Amino acid sequence: MATVAAHPYPPMLLDAALALHDGRLHVAEPLLKEYLKRDPFDARAIRMLAELAGRIGRNRDAENLLRRALELAPAFTAARANLALVLYRQNRAPEALVELDELLATEPDHVGHANLKAAALGRLGGFEEAIALYERVLAAAPGQPKVWMSFGHMLKTVGRQADGIAAYRRAIALQPTLGEAWWSLANLKTVRFADADIAAMERARAAAGLGADDALHLDFALGKALEDRGQADAAFAHYAAGNDARRAQLGYDPGQVTRMVDALTGLVTPDFFARRAGWGCPAADPIFILGMPRAGSTLIEQILSSHSEVEGTTELPDMPAMAHRVADYPRGLAALTAAQARELGEEYLRRASVQRRSGRPFFIDKLPNNWLHVPLIRLILPNARIIDARRDPRACCFSNFKQHFARGQAFSYGLEDMALYYRDYVRLMAHVDAAQPGAVRRVIHEELVDSPEAGIRDLLDRLGLAFEPACLSFHETERAVRTASSEQVRQPIFRGGDRAWRPFAAHLGPLEAALGDVIDRYPGAPAFA
Repeated sequence: MATVAAHPYPPMLLDAALALHDGRLHVAEPLLKEYLKRDPFDARAIRMLAELAGRIGRNRDAENLLRRALELAPAFTAARANLALVLYRQNRAPEALVELDELLATEPDHVGHANLKAAALGRLGGFEEAIALYERVLAAAPGQPKVWMSFGHMLKTVGRQADGIAAYRRAIALQPTLGEAWWSLANLKTVRFADADIAAMERARAAAGLGADDALHLDFALGKALEDRGQADAAFAHYAAGNDARRAQLGYDPGQVTRMVDALTGLVTPDFFARRAGWGCPAADPIFILGMPRAGSTLIEQILSSHSEVEGTTELPDMPAMAHRVADYPRGLAALTAAQARELGEEYLRRASVQRRSGRPFFIDKLPNNWLHVPLIRLILPNARIIDARRDPRACCFSNFKQHFARGQAFSYGLEDMALYYRDYVRLMAHVDAAQPGAVRRVIHEELVDSPEAGIRDLLDRLGLAFEPACLSFHETERAVRTASSEQVRQPIFRGGDRAWRPFAAHLGPLEAALGDVIDRYPGAPAFA
């Protein structure tokens, strides 16, 4: 069996390690591959190659390499820690917890393992256990700014806003240039920064050697701080800088979504569904809330989660995972058999079950991007309810432009990219409406906030749920909320946010031009004329 410390690093492996440390991946990769040709059983080199794969987003390759390293050297804790992280990044928190428990059994005081375990517990809804774990970690190692920040995220999620703010402030006191902690404060949408805060952020933004991630987070935070003060031009400059930096990191291709929508609109017809009547898993448990991010989906989720028969979960990764199970997706939908469609529906329910904490008959999956998978949902879960949360395109797109997302939503970092994404979304939803009228229940955000009681009663009726007064006082419902709207939905409905784009109108020409007639065709357009 291979070992990991039996002999010192050979020169080639040392050179690769230094290149990896310095971020020179183009140097590290050929060195590692050449070294492994000579010694294919060196678990250290395999782990390094896995780390390289993970850095460029090839998480499945990284996982395979790390499992090989652990096969060769089961006691290689660094490889096991890497494997836990890769599993977590793939939204496989239960599997990550297995690895983390093994690590903590041998290294019980390791802050990094405990921090990742708390994050994995949070992803599975184990918030109180995660908070207790963070408290133990920080009692033992209080000088960890990123752990304080992660602790703040968990506290915010369960509604302990004051404690969350204190944790973020503690992180900033320890590391004033920690951009994500500043952005986390701004992202609460309830914090108003003092002059001293803005000065501190500006000093941090100008600091020598500031990392790219810290810089872009600070730009988003400064944008929010200056917007709150009515300084639209200065705020937009920071928003634009943050978005440009993030877009450059992601390399988003807007044509990929357009091509997928083209394929779906060519495939999905009334006859397509008629010939597959009775297919799929018949369970009616899921309620999908989908559409654009920042379109009011968290508000709808909070309203429905206040109902005695509905459980709120989070933005589940499981429907995209089902899509990946279909060869040549989305065209491969046409090749599925009835048995396969049922199996996929049942697998989705099994995967989603890890997030369920109550015996309520229905649960919510509010991943916005599931709009791309509505035809798949209709095929594998034909009795699931689907809600399209729709918001005015300018208000919605600008709200996304101001938002830095923890992960995903790569379309949101460019005004033209976002407009094209919105157009593709509207185009597919219109096609589904024509192919299966009434399959998707649409909720217009402006109508809901203008007439909450009428809108809530109508929504419940369309979902086949009896009216319950608790749905009107949704802001009093105590539950964990993990999205950017977590604090907003803990307050009564307000309308002001839908006009937030107006002071920035002079900067939104590219957005309006790319949206085109989608603006005029929006159901609530007259209210914004």
